[in-house]
Amino acid sequence: MLSKEEIYEVLRHTDHTCLRPDTTEKDIDILIEESIRFNTASVCIPPSFVSYARRKAPTLNICTVIGFPLGYSTKATKIVESVNALNEGANEVDMVINIGDLKQNNYEKILDEISSIKKAIGNNVLKVIVETCLLTPFEIQEITKIVSSSGADYIKTSTGFSKEGAKDSDIEIFKSNRFPELKIKAAGGIRSLERAKEFIDMGCDRIGASSLVKEAISMGL
Repeated sequence: MLSKEEIYEVLRHTDHTCLRPDTTEKDIDILIEESIRFNTASVCIPPSFVSYARRKAPTLNICTVIGFPLGYSTKATKIVESVNALNEGANEVDMVINIGDLKQNNYEKILDEISSIKKAIGNNVLKVIVETCLLTPFEIQEITKIVSSSGADYIKTSTGFSKEGAKDSDIEIFKSNRFPELKIKAAGGIRSLERAKEFIDMGCDRIGASSLVKEAISMGL
């Protein structure tokens, strides 16, 4: 069992997430209150709620998603989404790559898309979701190299909307092929504080999860 200090440390690395299609302002209110209470790394919310969340919490770190969850909108669309999200009040964007491009070995196209989005958002944090459950180990290796070269801040395992979430083997491939400055976010299927701690101990700087704060609350914290 994790100590109280370990639990709070896990939550400091957590993007406290609510991306359900039936999300309401009430859900966002709860998410904001919990994020402030437990000092989570951010709230990760749908783009349509970013301006609302910013009005409710002027100093909160707000993350939103781009090209989500399938990734096959165009580069131009993703850039517009990203810039609009920042204008609405987001600090961080988690974008989904075009997975079909990776399957077709269109590496330069993927690199150009990620680099263009990073250029558009400047010093704001860019996390690149690669949906590892749809990739072979070789494809995970190659996309890690591409993301490392793109200027992005993080590589992220999963949307949480596909057939599987983060796995230990994904993280090991990331670690073996990334540039040292590229950070790792594990997301998808991380439903316990202990599992999140395992990913942090493996070298992940961020965790994407919707249930970790609820577990902390259930423990009386």
